[in-house]
Formats: sequence, structure tokens, C-alpha cells
Amino acid sequence: MADDFEFADKVPPSFDRVGNVIKDSGSQGFNPGLIVLLVIGGLLLTFLIGNYVLYTYAQKTLPPRKKKPVSKKKMKREKLKQGVSAPGE
Repeated sequence: MADDFEFADKVPPSFDRVGNVIKDSGSQGFNPGLIVLLVIGGLLLTFLIGNYVLYTYAQKTLPPRKKKPVSKKKMKREKLKQGVSAPGE
């Protein structure tokens, strides 16, 4: 008589839901916010590293900047301040 239960082989619905939640939680995948954050962070890091590489390359290969030519008028003024007479005077 004790073996004649109808629900002997079934799990109660409340426990069945808990089992599905546990099974589904592992198969969701990555958080979309985390993926966006990683992509933006990767792009920013790539940009900064690229700028550094280009800067070091330019420092090695480009010639130094030329100074602006000083006008003759300014050269005369500077030489007079130093006490040397300007040529041609």
C-alpha cells in the first residue's frame, strides 16, 4: 500500500524551479557590459601604445627642428647690447 503513490517518481515544482535556475546560471555567457568595457579599454590601450611607438620613431628618424632665422635688425641690436660693433658700421 505504501508503494502506490502517484507522485513517487516526480520532483515537487518548487525544487524543479531551483534546479533550472542553477542550470541556467552557468550557461548565460559573458556580461555584455563587460564586453563593451573590454573593447573600449583595448582600443584606448592600443591608441596610447601606438602614439608612444610613433613618438619614439619620430624622435629617432626626424631631423631636429630648425631655429627661426633672426632678422638683421635684431642681430644688430643684440651685438650693440653686448658691446660689439655690428659689421659695416
